[in-house]
Amino acid sequence: MIVTISYAEGMEPVEGDKTAALNEEIIQKVCGEVSEVYGLSDEEELSVLLCNNEVIHQLNKEYRGIDRPTDVLSFALNEGDEIDMEVETHLIGDLIISLERTAEQAEEYGHPFERELAYLTVHGCLHILGYDHMTDEDKAEMRREEEFVLGNLGYVREDTPYNE
Repeated sequence: MIVTISYAEGMEPVEGDKTAALNEEIIQKVCGEVSEVYGLSDEEELSVLLCNNEVIHQLNKEYRGIDRPTDVLSFALNEGDEIDMEVETHLIGDLIISLERTAEQAEEYGHPFERELAYLTVHGCLHILGYDHMTDEDKAEMRREEEFVLGNLGYVREDTPYNE
């Protein structure tokens, strides 16, 4: 999978920013594992926008009608639309991740920022692949899939069966 990572205006990292490089490495690694586990081709494309709470709040309000920041938004290319077979594209969707919310949740849940960023990346990717958590059954299935992918990468929680 080809993953293109960009930054919201004003959040662009300076050259040599090790934190940005680590964040991008985590996102690439997680997307690579999702691609492997779910059999996506090397040509599939995903764009990832890293932003703050202000940007994701506006997007959440505009696209979901929810007037507050969130952690990750996923927009599947083919979600609810007919695909024009005349136009060849390998773009499967867009992820928007609030790095600010990622840090807040990592602290709230008591795990490293890197684990939370990996979780939000796989969570967003699964939404693009059609997973959802509207019912308890769907939520349980999605959580199993998330923890499986994260477990493959060593991002385990002590309360999951994937740390054996």
